[in-house]
Amino acid sequence: EFFREFFLGFWDYETPKIMVVKNRTLGVIYRIVQFLVITYFIYVFISQKAYQDIETRPESSIYTEMRGVGILGDNVRDTTEYVRPSEGGDVISTILRREVTYNQIQGTCAEVSPRLHTHTYKHVSHLPESVKNIYIFLIQHYSVPSANCTTDADCVQGEMDFDGHQRTGRCVPYYNHTFKTCEIKSWCPIEEFAAVEPPLVQAINFTVYIKNSIHFPKFKVLGNIKPRKPKKLLKCHYHPNTNPYCPVFRLGYIAEQAREKFSELCGGVIGVFINWKCDFDVDPSECIPSYSFRRLDLRKNLPSSGYHYFAKYYYKDGYEYRSLIKAYGIRLDVIVHGQAGKFSLIPTIINTVTAMTSVGICSIICDWIMLTFIDKNEVYSERKFDDQASKQPRQPPATEIILTSFGSTHSDLSDGVPL
Repeated sequence: EFFREFFLGFWDYETPKIMVVKNRTLGVIYRIVQFLVITYFIYVFISQKAYQDIETRPESSIYTEMRGVGILGDNVRDTTEYVRPSEGGDVISTILRREVTYNQIQGTCAEVSPRLHTHTYKHVSHLPESVKNIYIFLIQHYSVPSANCTTDADCVQGEMDFDGHQRTGRCVPYYNHTFKTCEIKSWCPIEEFAAVEPPLVQAINFTVYIKNSIHFPKFKVLGNIKPRKPKKLLKCHYHPNTNPYCPVFRLGYIAEQAREKFSELCGGVIGVFINWKCDFDVDPSECIPSYSFRRLDLRKNLPSSGYHYFAKYYYKDGYEYRSLIKAYGIRLDVIVHGQAGKFSLIPTIINTVTAMTSVGICSIICDWIMLTFIDKNEVYSERKFDDQASKQPRQPPATEIILTSFGSTHSDLSDGVPL
């Protein structure tokens, strides 16, 4: 019976019924809700520009270049030695500290030993705590636990060790020490004898030039940072208020904006976020990107972040040599976001109709309040939901019949058949 009534009621037609309720409280609630809905859509139209067609997936290209000079002892170091790559895209790294293993040549030598830990700890006591932790971690990381040996039987020929070196099967003295380690075939001498250079403190004044071009294909608009005085591009520094057109940033400024201490960033990754928010209802030249900076890597994982290897090869006496460089520094990742809008009739009509129809929610809210919380809600319910038309039996229309005779008791319309 329930499903039968539901099926039959599904085909009923419902029409709104206008009923004026003389209730001051309900009227105030209705006007307040109506005011809030209208205010919200006005806010959306003005601040969110709901009348515009929006594009959120622009095409972007990035070119980065770092400039600066530092001094280590009597040597002058420029960005050619301390920047990788020298001209980059969306990623560029600045080297703050290096460990260099000079004059490496292909040959055989003793494998690095874990016994050196006790010898190296006393040499780093004068360093800052953050640098000392990194240094000690690297010594432990690249020390092979199974490197020690007493006889050749302890070293399996052809076996690969932790660092990817191939063992020759011989047990040899470790660089004039009293103990022995397995011999390996590698670039010798090993990294244990690397020269540790002091940090390049002048790198705080290095500058990075970020040239960012962006294209919004929907609107066929190409955007780019163009300084108002191009000749001063090499001398200007970015400032959001005084110099927003200059795409040149000091590393010290980037660290400051990322709320990091530059001296503790050896091995950190900083994200440079470029946000283009353009309104093409005005001149496209008014579209200026905003910049923000945030550290991306975890501070607790300093030893394993931000360093990389590279080598410089050269020939001497007919043999190939190299200088292996292990570098620690700051890596900049440039990330571009963009959004552009321009007036369009279609989103204007859609959002206008949506705003007008959404005003109807005011009546729904007030009806719910009227039928739930206000006194005499049962009376309001009977008046609002009137289905008496379907429940009352239909009465046939009354028909008044008047018979008039003119002296005859029968009709000749039936061929003499009496009525």
